Amino acid sequence: MQTSYIFKSESEAESIINRIEECFTELSEKRRIHTENVIEEAIKLARHYGEDEIKAAFAAKCHDFFRGKDNQEINSLIRHYGLPEKYLDNPNLAHGKIAEAFLREDLGIEDQEILNAVSFHTTGRCNMSLLEKIVFIADAIEPNRKYSGVEEIRKAAYQDIDKACLMSLEGTINHLKEIGTEIDKIDRDTIEAASFLKAVEKEK
Repeated sequence: MQTSYIFKSESEAESIINRIEECFTELSEKRRIHTENVIEEAIKLARHYGEDEIKAAFAAKCHDFFRGKDNQEINSLIRHYGLPEKYLDNPNLAHGKIAEAFLREDLGIEDQEILNAVSFHTTGRCNMSLLEKIVFIADAIEPNRKYSGVEEIRKAAYQDIDKACLMSLEGTINHLKEIGTEIDKIDRDTIEAASFLKAVEKEK
C-alpha cells in the first residue's frame, strides 16, 4: 500500500510502514480477515464518494490493532497513553482510542482525519468527516458482518452515507437499551453522533 505521502518524510515512511505491517501480522486470523474486509469496503466507499482511497485504506488497516488484547494489557495501555479512566475495563470503546494514541505518539502520524477515523470508528462522533464516516460504516457492513438490519445499511451506504451511519448508530443504541443499558451509560459520542445525523437527515 503506497502511503508515503501520509508521513512527514520519505525517510520516516519505510520504518513506519514496517511497524504497521508488524502490528497487522500480530492480529488473530479472524481479526486480519475482518480488517482486510474493512480495507476493501473502505476503498470502495472512498472511490464511490470521491474520498482519498489511500487514507481510507490506511485508517481501516489500523483501526483494530488493539482489538482482542486482554483487559490487563488494555488497562496498561490506557494508563500509558493517559486516556480517560472511563475506558478502563472497556476494550470495546478503548481499542480505537489506544490505536489513535499509538499512531499519533509512537508513529508520529499527524493527519487528523486519519487519527479521528481510527479513534471514533466504534462510536462515531458529532460532525464526522467523510473519511470518518467511510471507516465507521465500512467496519459496520464488511461482508462477514451478520446482524439484523445489516443488508439495509449496506444498501444505504452507497446511496446516502449519512443515513447509513445513522441507521448503524441507532441500531447500536437500540441494542444497548434492549440489553438493559441505561441511556446515560451509552457513550456520549454515539448519542451525539446520532442526534447530529438526525438533524442532517431532516434538512435533506
